[in-house]
Amino acid sequence: MAQREASIEEYLRQRVEVLGGVCIKLSPVGLRGVPDRLIVLSGPRVVFVELKRPAGGVISKLQHWWRARLLALGCEHHFIKTRAEVDALMGGTQDERQRQD
Repeated sequence: MAQREASIEEYLRQRVEVLGGVCIKLSPVGLRGVPDRLIVLSGPRVVFVELKRPAGGVISKLQHWWRARLLALGCEHHFIKTRAEVDALMGGTQDERQRQD
């Protein structure tokens, strides 16, 4: 059975909480394409995450624009489609995180 975006999002939230961080759902009024989640971990590490369903999830031009904008500001940003990608994000090194997407 194919996983839904909501199940990947819940898995991400649980993994972040196990690490002692917070996983904030972003729903800004009047802004389209903003990433789904803002993750704050110790370190400090602040990560923006756009979640997509594993099969058929399409990243819009506006979502690519937000990624480029956030990266230009020095932020970390990831597109996540699977639990394996969540695991890589939560356990990866800084170099691995920067190479993603």
